[in-house]
Amino acid sequence: MSESGIRPDYDLEISHFKENIKSEAESLVLKTFPKKTLELHNLLESPRFSLKNLDKIRHEVNIPIPEYPYITPVQSKTATIKSTNDECDDVPNGPSRKRKFLVLSEESQTDNKEEGEQSALKNSSNHLDGSRVLILPYGSVRCNIHIIELIDIVKPLIRQLVDDTNLLKMWVLFLIPRIEDGNNFGVSIQEETLSEIRTVEAEAAAYFDQMSRYFLSRAKIITKIAKYPHVDDFRRNVSEIDEKEFISLRLIVAELRNHYASLHDIVTKNLEKIKTPRPQNQHTMY
Repeated sequence: MSESGIRPDYDLEISHFKENIKSEAESLVLKTFPKKTLELHNLLESPRFSLKNLDKIRHEVNIPIPEYPYITPVQSKTATIKSTNDECDDVPNGPSRKRKFLVLSEESQTDNKEEGEQSALKNSSNHLDGSRVLILPYGSVRCNIHIIELIDIVKPLIRQLVDDTNLLKMWVLFLIPRIEDGNNFGVSIQEETLSEIRTVEAEAAAYFDQMSRYFLSRAKIITKIAKYPHVDDFRRNVSEIDEKEFISLRLIVAELRNHYASLHDIVTKNLEKIKTPRPQNQHTMY
């Protein structure tokens, strides 16, 4: 079959695709955007996102404070000053120095395989005693359940806004006419609207990075608490991070509401110019 026989089918499918995008996007702006604006406003005013609950989101870290500081066996020795690095390595709970892994070359293995294996096992048992891991008596440190619940609510809203702006962007792109001389005032309105849509889409996608950074920064402070349980500043820092994330999530909901409202406003005000950027009788004037 020749290309000329296949091409009209593709053109017909593409035209149907564009028409579906146009109808869905126009319905999205006129019907869905006002509804989403009111829903987000009601969510922001709900008790779940109220600033009065700021004290309730504080989460206690289940890492106990020891009654007295730990004393390693190295510190209890009388000859601590004369202790060398080898003595420190022999103590299970004492400080350990950095070690290098034993690497066996192929030549040494072929020369004396049995001797190489025995020396490798001996060196590995003497020098590679494994990484020391802090054991928490109450198990793993849980996330802040209040923040997790709010994140589970906000993340689908962000994804929805990204999808909506992507659909709206394609709608405006399909409505842009071909480049030619004449009255292009309507085209400039389309370009400004398209720029605003792209800005909203980029800002909405950046909210996901903010949530990921929250978990990472909180986990770093938790590891500090496990290592230094007597320092209260680390525990207070966890509460500060949780409060900051609560305020950030509340701000995200407000921004989502504002984005829906602003996009609905700018599109409805310029809907005629966006749909018909050039007058229909422009070519019949002369």
